[in-house]
Amino acid sequence: MKHILLACSAGMSTSLLVSKMKEAAEAKGIDAEIWAVAQDKAPKEMERADVLLIGPQMRFMKKKFSKTAEEVGIPLDVIDPMAYGRVDGEAVLNKALELIGE
Repeated sequence: MKHILLACSAGMSTSLLVSKMKEAAEAKGIDAEIWAVAQDKAPKEMERADVLLIGPQMRFMKKKFSKTAEEVGIPLDVIDPMAYGRVDGEAVLNKALELIGE
């Protein structure tokens, strides 16, 4: 099972994206847990994630999260603004899987 964590300002704006990502994973037959949290919860949640994707509005937090991600051994990146704006769950899922090495 893949564990994909998304972080945004309050954990709300990515909820629709999470739903679309779950639909895309199901359509591809991928067993995945995908969830979103507010930025202050992300460091703790990274302990059980395989990858962290940060909302584009929080790209300035990438450096801060990089240290924790390195400590727990997971990749992280900022979600593509176009995919985020279009709520393109498949594109964001593909990026997460690419970062995990799938």
